[in-house]
This record gives sequence, C-alpha cells and structure tokens, in this order.
Amino acid sequence: MNDFGLTIAIPRGALLEGSLEALDRAGIDTSEIRANGRKLLFGDIGVVTMRPSDVPTYVEAGAADVGITGKDVLMENPERQIFELADLGFGRCEVVLASQEGPDRAAAALSRLGVMRIATKYPRIAAAYLEQSGRQAEMVTVHGSVELAPLTGLADAIVDLTATGMTLSENGLVVRETIAVVTARLVANRVAHRLKADVIEAFAELVAGDPTIRAQTAQA
Repeated sequence: MNDFGLTIAIPRGALLEGSLEALDRAGIDTSEIRANGRKLLFGDIGVVTMRPSDVPTYVEAGAADVGITGKDVLMENPERQIFELADLGFGRCEVVLASQEGPDRAAAALSRLGVMRIATKYPRIAAAYLEQSGRQAEMVTVHGSVELAPLTGLADAIVDLTATGMTLSENGLVVRETIAVVTARLVANRVAHRLKADVIEAFAELVAGDPTIRAQTAQA
C-alpha cells in the first residue's frame, strides 16, 4: 500500500501517462505499472487501472478511495455520487459538434425538418448542449468510430472528443461548434473524503503539482 493508505483508480489509454506522472509527484513508485502493460491491480502500491469511464463507478462504490478520469466522463455521468477535488490540467481535449465539410447538413436538417440526428458516445452532453440553444436532436449512441456516422448517412453530425482534430480532418469532418474543454480530474469517494479528509487533500495537492492549489471539493 502507498504511504497515504489510499486505493487509487487510474485510467488506461490516453490519460495513463499523465496519471502516472501525477502519482510520481505524490511519491508513489509507478515502475511496476509501467513495466506491466496488461496487469490491472497493483496491490503493493494501492493502485488499480481501468477504462476512464469505469473510474467513477469504482470510486462511487468505495472500491477506490480516489481516482483520476476525464471531465467528459463526469459530465456524461452527473448522477455519480462522488466529489471532484482538483483539475489536474493534463489530457486537454475538446468536446465538439462536427459534420462533413461543405454545407452544414445538420443545420440544413434542423431548418428543413426541425430536428437533426447526432451520433455520439456522449448523448447526455450533446442533448444538454443542444437543448440550451433550443435545438431538437435525435441521439444515436455509438461506441466505435463515431466519425463514420456522417459518412454513411447514419447521422447529420457527431458530438465527440478530440485532442488535435486530426482524425476529424482525415475523415472529411470539420468542427462546427466547441461544446466544452475537458481535462483530467481527481475525484474521491464521499465517505472516504469525510473520513480521510486531511490525507486525501494532501494527496490532491501533490498530484495537482502545485502546493498553492488547495483541493476544492465540488460534487462531480
């Protein structure tokens, strides 16, 4: 177990390297994680690795005291009863509304039919954003390559996460609107945060990389 006595959930994929660097700042030896690409549980240091979308589930259930995940995951799952402690700053991406180059098919569909069809992995984020501007949209939830949807006629546009926009461009899509800028966030189990407040806040300051930043508790 690490010196904090915490069980820490960290995400695999694009956020893994930044998460490991954050743990390094907290004095946690991450060498075993870096050396074992397939291993998921590292009991000696109190770390478990998983998909970013699973982190809030484990933290909410108390299987982990704290975790790191993307703000997009938190926005898509607002019902999770966890605390958002700190913006860790890395993993910056944008949630965008994109469609094929040329005339905007989504806008045309909205004008012609009063509704547009959106393919996305983030139906809640997309629906909430469009509702704010009074636009009607039918959501098509997909889990694979969202960029394919407008190219095959499945949808008029997509709402997706992008870091550089390169994948969109390579598939002939352009960003029409930026919905949100998201980064990696540190979250905590509610009970753990109450019982281990000092330890968790000290951990949060270290992983955030700036001792002047106090962890500000907010419901995720």
